[in-house]
Amino acid sequence: STEMIHSAIKLPLILNSTNFCHSQLCPPSPVCPLVSAGRVLCQLFPCGSEEVDEAMQSAQTAYLKWRKMAGMERARVMLEAARIIRERRENIARLEVINNGKSVTEALVDIDVAWQSIEYYAGLARTLSGQHVQLPGGAFAYTIREPLGVCVGIGAFNYPFQIAVTKSAPALACGNAMVFKPSPMTPVTAVILAEIYKEAGVPDGLFCVVQGGAETGTLLCHHPMAAKVSFTGSVPTGKKIMEMSAKGVKQVTLELGGKSPLIIFKDCELENAVKGALMANFLTQGQVCCNGTRVFVQKEIMPQFLEEVVKRTKAIAVGDPLLDGTRMGALISKPQLDKALQYVSQAKAEGGKVLCGGDPFVPSDPKLKGGYFMSPCVLDNCRDDMTCVKEEIFGPVMSVMPFDTEEEVIRRANNTTYGLASGVFTRDISRAHRVAENLEAGTCYINNYNISPVEMPFGGYKNSGFGRENGQVTIEYYSQLKTVVVEMGNVESLF
Repeated sequence: STEMIHSAIKLPLILNSTNFCHSQLCPPSPVCPLVSAGRVLCQLFPCGSEEVDEAMQSAQTAYLKWRKMAGMERARVMLEAARIIRERRENIARLEVINNGKSVTEALVDIDVAWQSIEYYAGLARTLSGQHVQLPGGAFAYTIREPLGVCVGIGAFNYPFQIAVTKSAPALACGNAMVFKPSPMTPVTAVILAEIYKEAGVPDGLFCVVQGGAETGTLLCHHPMAAKVSFTGSVPTGKKIMEMSAKGVKQVTLELGGKSPLIIFKDCELENAVKGALMANFLTQGQVCCNGTRVFVQKEIMPQFLEEVVKRTKAIAVGDPLLDGTRMGALISKPQLDKALQYVSQAKAEGGKVLCGGDPFVPSDPKLKGGYFMSPCVLDNCRDDMTCVKEEIFGPVMSVMPFDTEEEVIRRANNTTYGLASGVFTRDISRAHRVAENLEAGTCYINNYNISPVEMPFGGYKNSGFGRENGQVTIEYYSQLKTVVVEMGNVESLF
């Protein structure tokens, strides 16, 4: 397994002590699985309080150097990191496949988004500025946008490399340092990112990687040097992150789960709507927080929609994620596979009808027979009160429901504690904007789904979290504003 890592990336797995990381192969540690084969990829030593403190101290030292650099200087280093990622995109993508199980086609897109994100925030690093305010009597005030300090990033398993970049790029652009903890299920590629930042020229320790699970995350949230915590993951864990961070009055960004609605009106371009529904449900084996898994289809076109979406779902190539022709790889773990299959079984018990998929999938390659594969599933006869419709499955399961009117479907779409994303397919542009205005979600896609350019802010409403990632607005979440008031005359005192 170690040979697979090195052959895929041709970079050392273990960081040196200046960019602190515990990725040593170590017997008593948690196991990182090779999900497409169901085998152990590597074993990792979880960081305890001593290691976390060392990482935070290292990041603090680097931060004091980095924050004093001009935005133009920081931008040059970040652009070099983007260049390295771009040049090594294929190797990094292959390692991400081994790390996560998604298809190499998707992984290449993820790596491209990563270097584009670093380039984008390198551009913004040059433009960070304040405001001048003229006051009476010749006095004036000005504002300075300053970094926060050492930020903590906690990543998820579905986009390991991309999430590490999404959190670190705006943080570094603003002059911060970051200590990043990847998911224990996908620990490898964050280490590669740290190596690339170091090679690009960031101060030693500016982007530190610590490995571990909930205990390590708790230590990070409670650490007195942590100025901010940015977390991507489940709602229950997000609430705990928020509670722990509140004790130190730390800023928090939470990108949590979703059960997003996708609304397809009868006047839509049906082929695009079908493609949109597939993109909304089956990327990364359905393990995407903003997926549009509640698909509402206007009754008049339900038969045509189901016929076409089932045909295309059956045609999805499931198997070896390292092959160019594969479109769906393996789920992240055996428990996650079992959970998704259980949701399908429960849907059938509650009256749902499986039109295709919903079973364990065994690839023809004998090396992959132990992998965590599942055939993509389309469920019909679904109701709003069914478990598969209310709860986030995080697997390749699409639930389809009919609707009659616009008012009805908006009410049903908003009847959820989540609010991460939403989508609408229609040729009526007035209806499209009207529906988008009334949907309670941080993002609404019109006539498309699951596109995430780095310029576009992303984040949730309600239990799906708060704060934003991507886009110019994210600068505000990784910086703080200082106001300086300058008196040019005499002090007018009441005393």
